[in-house]
Amino acid sequence: MPVTIGAVRRAAAGIAEAIARTPAIAAPALSELAGTEIHLKLETLHRTGSFKERGALAKLLTLDASQSCAGVVAMSAGNHAQGVAYHARRLGIPATIVMPEGTPFIKIDRTEALGATVVLKGDSLAAAREAADTLAREQGFVLVHPYDDPNVIAGQGTIGLELLADRPDLDTLVVPIGGGGLISGIAVAAKSIKPEIEIVGVQSTLYPSMYRLLRGEDPGPPAAAATLAEGIAVKEPGRLTRHIVKALVSEIRLVDEVLLESAVETLLERQKLIVEGAGAAGLAAVLATPERFGGRRVGIVITGGNIDSRLLASILMRGLVREGRLVRLRCELPDTPGALSRLSGVIGKHAGNIVEVHHQRLFHDTSVKRAELDVVVETQNRRHVEVLIGALVAAGFPTQLLLSSADDQHAANNG
Repeated sequence: MPVTIGAVRRAAAGIAEAIARTPAIAAPALSELAGTEIHLKLETLHRTGSFKERGALAKLLTLDASQSCAGVVAMSAGNHAQGVAYHARRLGIPATIVMPEGTPFIKIDRTEALGATVVLKGDSLAAAREAADTLAREQGFVLVHPYDDPNVIAGQGTIGLELLADRPDLDTLVVPIGGGGLISGIAVAAKSIKPEIEIVGVQSTLYPSMYRLLRGEDPGPPAAAATLAEGIAVKEPGRLTRHIVKALVSEIRLVDEVLLESAVETLLERQKLIVEGAGAAGLAAVLATPERFGGRRVGIVITGGNIDSRLLASILMRGLVREGRLVRLRCELPDTPGALSRLSGVIGKHAGNIVEVHHQRLFHDTSVKRAELDVVVETQNRRHVEVLIGALVAAGFPTQLLLSSADDQHAANNG
């Protein structure tokens, strides 16, 4: 095994003064929802908002004086970049971070604000990795790999030590997988302390690289679609991590984008936690198949909380749509004065809140003396939507529930 429990314990001792010992909290509301006992390890509470600080610092602490003077290089467009930058500055080590061209400015700005030099190279993380390797060779920098490094893996494994120290009765740990550094370190630590514990990994359905590798399947072409779980959107697992995962991880489960969005929303609404997509992957897996985890004490690693506020707002609004609390109705009405007022009155009388209205007189195939109105309405639940539609139809306004921005219409057309 390339990483041992001894290495994890040494990493824990080294990083203890500078890394927050994050809490593992009971989550009664989530436990009730899933039908199993859930505890959350809150890695969102680090200075840079993710677990990546642990491995980054563990690696930096292994450098000798000449290496520290030369500096380090890393490739990342996210949490690893900030973890390396923050602790390198704190230790007085020059840090260069290679990011793909087109990386959002806010990520560049945050990393530079932490003291690193940012270099933009290539159109992907793979291209950025090649550029980082070149800089390491030409400038004498030490490469701080995000996951495929024994010291980084050991640093991430300190989460496993803390989890079982705080919650020794846990039966199962659920951990997101990108390149595999986090789950590898946790598995080494947890299995050494409690051999019977089950380690379950989670990947995005769009980036199932470790899942396919362990099943002996062709990894296939890289995913073209973007995923909410960008922190685990890794096209190829680490060469060290794949062996650890194969030896110690019981199963890898896949979660799709809807499950990830729902988990982010659930953590905010039920647990009052702001969590990024990758950070919510563990909960997404548990809520997707609660019977798989029923009757067990489950520890879920909430890996990070760095999510764009606009993206979070979109997730919450889409959640309202999925739950039937925000709907789009298409109503037909006479093109006469007062008709719109009467229709609005029906919606208001039945406790609907109109959010948006689009009045269509020209581009429709109804009578020239009639018009169509698309109305976005905030409702209480799906049953309330049915009541609203029934009331509108009874008042003389044929109404359809639209399922999407296209003209997909609900089968229950009451017109």
